[in-house]
Amino acid sequence: MGLEKKIQSNQGVQVISRAAEILRVLKQDNSGLSLGQIAERVHLPRSTVQRIVNALLAERLVMSASAEGGLRLGSEIQSLAAAGRVNMAEVVHPVLMDLAKRTKETVDLAVFRDDHMVFVDQVVGTHRLRTVSAVGEVFPMTDTANGKAALALMEDDKVVALAAQELKSNGGTLRPLSDFLKEIEDIRVSGLAWDLGEHTEGISAAGFAFQDHVGLIYAISVPVPANRFGGLKDLLAERLLEAREDVLRLV
Repeated sequence: MGLEKKIQSNQGVQVISRAAEILRVLKQDNSGLSLGQIAERVHLPRSTVQRIVNALLAERLVMSASAEGGLRLGSEIQSLAAAGRVNMAEVVHPVLMDLAKRTKETVDLAVFRDDHMVFVDQVVGTHRLRTVSAVGEVFPMTDTANGKAALALMEDDKVVALAAQELKSNGGTLRPLSDFLKEIEDIRVSGLAWDLGEHTEGISAAGFAFQDHVGLIYAISVPVPANRFGGLKDLLAERLLEAREDVLRLV
């Protein structure tokens, strides 16, 4: 009886694994795939795929793509995804708090959206002279620490497209694209990005970026009034790299 239960358990795990693989295939091509196409991509007999798909259809995890046939991810997938969505601001807020406490400076969390960075959380520093931006405020990519850090996590073609467009809109002659791309390479090596008074005169910043489990890019940055940035730069780099390790363990 013990052996029989073990065999049944292994078979159940195998079915779940195969169902997950079918769902991943549909995620990659959600325009609609036939049973034959699915079977070919998951390397399983069509009859096996048919049985698993029937179960997925019953649970609304898979649905018909059109009247002509084909299958795609079902409505229940969206509900499950929404329920499992992580509020990244809540997850990393303790890191922001600790970084602000250790530096006494304001710490910001921003997320990449479309072609810009949007602030989604902030811990205000304790210095009387400090930098503060509103949550929801939009910032550019090429002259901010958070924007540069986010770009460094992207593929080269996307970096070129975003940077070229923004640099051109800013006049195009202020900074060559080739020079900016070299800075992105340096950020990929060091893990840190810098804004030396480029975005706002009198304010410099440093930051790093990371991705969550679904691929969204976030950045944590510390803006500092220029009159004390020079003396803080090395310590700030050290604290940011420590915070980066903390974040990577969380996400």
